[in-house]
Amino acid sequence: MSSKPAATTESLLDELQTTLAHGTVARRVETLRRVTDLFINGAVDYSNEQVGLFDDVFQCLMVHIETSAKALLASRLAPIDTAPPGTIRALAFDDLIEVAAPVLSRSERLDDEALIETARNKSQAHLLAISLRRVLSGAVTDVLVLRGNDDVIQSTVNNPGAEFSERGFTRLIDRAEGDDNLATCLGMRPTMPRHLYLKLIAKASATVRERLEAAHPKQAGEVPNAVREATRLARSAPVAITRDTAIAHALVKSLHEDGRLDEFQVATFAEAGKFDEANAALAALANVPVSIAENMMLETRTEGVMILARVGALSWSTVKAIINMRDQLSGLEPTDLAACKATYERLRPSTAQQVLRFHRMQQAAAAPAA
Repeated sequence: MSSKPAATTESLLDELQTTLAHGTVARRVETLRRVTDLFINGAVDYSNEQVGLFDDVFQCLMVHIETSAKALLASRLAPIDTAPPGTIRALAFDDLIEVAAPVLSRSERLDDEALIETARNKSQAHLLAISLRRVLSGAVTDVLVLRGNDDVIQSTVNNPGAEFSERGFTRLIDRAEGDDNLATCLGMRPTMPRHLYLKLIAKASATVRERLEAAHPKQAGEVPNAVREATRLARSAPVAITRDTAIAHALVKSLHEDGRLDEFQVATFAEAGKFDEANAALAALANVPVSIAENMMLETRTEGVMILARVGALSWSTVKAIINMRDQLSGLEPTDLAACKATYERLRPSTAQQVLRFHRMQQAAAAPAA
């Protein structure tokens, strides 16, 4: 860095002391403008120590200045990746949205912790500003989905850079019931896990299904197939298998073929909340197609899980892990584990095999219709 900006900074410090001690609001605003100009002109070259100095100066000058001056400062600093972090944080936490919005929506200086704290405590306008960011992590969208109003939810779902956790997707599906626009936007997100996509389609109106077909004319058959699969009228046609689902199925297939797929692996998948992997592993151990296992796993009641597990000779501890995973991902009321355990211990392997054969016959009968 050249010495000129440093010298200019030092000369401004003298002016700053005078301004803070005796200056009018107008003089304070003018000094803020000059300091901002100086910082922006040399931002790329400043050291961390010098950025820290600017941080102190900005925060001193921001006290007792009018809103329009703070809003202008926020707009000018928001696009700068090396902007003083304390100043950016102070602007983001300002109650006035015209001050907070520029940095909440654009500044790369704000980490997830700051965004989450703001989203938990500030207004819907603050949440809306956050929803416009270029990238949003699942941890941030979890809070936006939990607290946001309709505008915030729609903006977040429409943001191509937003990631969602399975819990976030589950809440959105519940919220989309009766909201065709939101349901359509959700159905178009390529990262939605397959079991949640099926849940969305099962609840969707005819209008939503038509929109999804129109949006993806080359895959127009997938939506009605998904409806049939989700409602268990048919289970044969492959449905909207995402890249992540395909990778999960390939992983489990590889483990199974190598003789490395066992009960411990199933429990590990379940405890990590990996539905696709757990489902495929359970299908492999029970020696049934993945689609049949998925159908039984998606049932509201837990009998399907217990039948698959009994055929696969799984212990109760693993069954419990699978049930807990289902409860967490679906957002349903917690299952009565004591009653399930009693049922599982009474369930005979021969009975489970008979029920599984019935499911196979159901799918075989549905295949011609699909």
